[in-house]
Amino acid sequence: MKVIISGGGTGGHIYPAVAIANELKRQRPDAGILFVGALGKMEMEKVPREGYTIVGLPVAGFNRSNLLANVTFPFKLFSSLLKGYKVVKSFRPDIAVGVGGFASGPTLRMAGLLGVKTLIQEQNSYAGVTNKILARKAEKVCVAYPDMDQFFDASKIVFTGNPVRNDMLLSGISSEEARSHFGLDPQKPALLIIGGSLGALSINRAVAAGLDALTGAGLQVIWQTGKPFVEEARALAKDRPGVFVSDFIYEMDKAYAAARLVVSRAGALAVSELALIGKASILVPFPYAAEDHQTKNAESLSRKNAALLIPDSRVNEELVPAVTTLLADPDRIAAMENAIKAFARPKAAEDIVNEILKLVEK
Repeated sequence: MKVIISGGGTGGHIYPAVAIANELKRQRPDAGILFVGALGKMEMEKVPREGYTIVGLPVAGFNRSNLLANVTFPFKLFSSLLKGYKVVKSFRPDIAVGVGGFASGPTLRMAGLLGVKTLIQEQNSYAGVTNKILARKAEKVCVAYPDMDQFFDASKIVFTGNPVRNDMLLSGISSEEARSHFGLDPQKPALLIIGGSLGALSINRAVAAGLDALTGAGLQVIWQTGKPFVEEARALAKDRPGVFVSDFIYEMDKAYAAARLVVSRAGALAVSELALIGKASILVPFPYAAEDHQTKNAESLSRKNAALLIPDSRVNEELVPAVTTLLADPDRIAAMENAIKAFARPKAAEDIVNEILKLVEK
């Protein structure tokens, strides 16, 4: 059995793809899996770390804010379609799985052209343009939110939830052990700040401006900054006990376990992980995400009192006061933890792989 998994661009696409691959290997150890990503994007680094082979396409997204930047777009798209055709033709997969991101468009388009079955995994509550186009020819569309028939043929939809990394499911570390792992006082509460795999400038600036207020309130901070902001954050944290800074945290199971409260963007992966582990959170959606899907993700939780939503435009004024107010209200924290668990789908990867196997065996 051979499977192509295509997509990427951010951790929100990559880690669900890896979770699907890992579950495929668990159920079918003999399966051959090939990833197809976009050259220069983070999947070209992250996927090999997980032990899988990846091929890169020269594809890039369409720049809506600077139309002149799209001069090379048609050439990159044509080149990617051609390379995607060659990859599919050479690998001869039984099925191609698209997880969103630049590379999934050319790859699944060519797979369909060559008669290969396709399955789409849509992670967000508002479907992306690429997935809406690809779903027309796909056999199945696995979704993480209800009411997705506004975007896809209802007969193709399977509600699976978003797959997350195995370490989220298997971690048994205590909060005290996790805080010690980051060099923090195991007995003092910790705030986890994760602006997505690439960092979030607005969140970073708000935290930098309010770091004295946070630590003055007795909080410890685990701060994933992304590469662009890490040196500035390290300078601020220097000689300041109780602040851990990193551009990227690989051991997210420990980071979540250490935290009493999480500040995060509202990408699909982040929302799914927070639901799975039942963690109270403040969500600051990235306002320039395609179709503003992060705001829609966050609203689906905030309507159920499962998270607090702060718009990116108000993060400087509202973030730090919201953190200190929430952490002073343990009853509200507990209520948020209970409410967000209703969104958890711990068997998402297994359910998606079952759909893949059904299509292959049909």
